[in-house]
Amino acid sequence: MRIGILGLGRIGAFHAETLHTLETVDSLVVADPYADAAKAAAERFGAEIADSPEALLAAGVDGVVVAAATDAHPALIVAAVEAGVPVFCEKPVARTMTEGVEVLKAVAGRDVPVQIGFNRRFDAGFVAAREAVRAGELGKLHTVRSTTLDPAPPPAAYIAASGGIFRDCSVHDFDVIRWVTGREVSEVYAMGGNRGADFIREAGDADTTGAVLTLDDGTIAVVSNSRHNARGYDVRMEIHGFADSIAVGLEDKLPLRSVEPGTAFPAGVPHDFFMDRFAAAYRTELTAFTEVVAGARPSPCTVEDALEAGWIAEACTLSLREHRPVTVAEVKRG
Repeated sequence: MRIGILGLGRIGAFHAETLHTLETVDSLVVADPYADAAKAAAERFGAEIADSPEALLAAGVDGVVVAAATDAHPALIVAAVEAGVPVFCEKPVARTMTEGVEVLKAVAGRDVPVQIGFNRRFDAGFVAAREAVRAGELGKLHTVRSTTLDPAPPPAAYIAASGGIFRDCSVHDFDVIRWVTGREVSEVYAMGGNRGADFIREAGDADTTGAVLTLDDGTIAVVSNSRHNARGYDVRMEIHGFADSIAVGLEDKLPLRSVEPGTAFPAGVPHDFFMDRFAAAYRTELTAFTEVVAGARPSPCTVEDALEAGWIAEACTLSLREHRPVTVAEVKRG
């Protein structure tokens, strides 16, 4: 299998390394506006260099991974689909929901699969949680808690172009809540604050947020996010039902310190980076994409799936700005 990679920044280079080790991938073709990035990937992985996205799509690739800047996502997804090449694209589909909806319209009805990168769907803990919920092991659910805490903020330039913490960070929580529970979010109430980096406040964003989501069956989901967690990268989920309760991320590398007397848990070195926490999930995710390319399975995360998480982020952004509950239906109406 011959796979193309568009964009060789931090995540693109990481994906190139992962793909290079998969038995089903025979060769890579890479393209990046920065020639040095493409050259480095070519030298490291024996990849062929294409001088443009168009040249890469014409180079006989079986599938393409889009890891370019967000602004480029819509055009690259559509170009790949029009060329008949299955495409994996890192989230988000587009910078705005309007652009995302246009992408959905452009790919709808075409027999070319598109997979959007929400890596938590491939993490062993989240997979096990979903299976437990779907098997009825917890009984009827009443509460879900989902947490994403970064050890430190990304650079100021990234924050300014991110679209805000709900669209950039919390959207992973929103997607995995939908995926694990199998329910849709009907209403949100969000809050946020700034007690850390000044450049986040200056960008009009919050550095720490909370959101209460009401799911369509009445289950309450509480989402907590922050750009400041000195102990490490903390991603967890609790799911509480009338028959049982389970947790994802409750393991020895959990970046949390217990002060209970005589308690040694967690005893491991805390996770300090998302690539550390989700290394195995990324590999499973790209393995799944090669199966999509081979026609062995449908896309495990479609454009429509990604947009649903995006609408929840839009509702939270509006709720924070206007200090009121917002329904997802309201933001979809525009």
